[in-house]
Amino acid sequence: MVQNIFESIKHINEYNSEYWSARELYKILEYSDYRNFLNVVDKAKEACKNSNQDIHNHFVDTDDMVPIGSGAERPVNTIHFPRYACYLKKLNSK
Repeated sequence: MVQNIFESIKHINEYNSEYWSARELYKILEYSDYRNFLNVVDKAKEACKNSNQDIHNHFVDTDDMVPIGSGAERPVNTIHFPRYACYLKKLNSK
């Protein structure tokens, strides 16, 4: 079931590459708070470096637009990452 939800929040960028937003992923992985999920992301970044990969190729700091009511949106900080980064340090396990 988590796999289906995982695929349902996948995005495709202008280069036809898939990516996931940390702001969406932490919710489906049932982290109570985004800050707690960022600790896991930091461990995944370390695993990426330990695999001799450039973390900037796999973790992109950016903003997502989120609705705030009455049709308005505001930017919130997030991280976009490809499937490879989602599996580092098993982001899907607490």
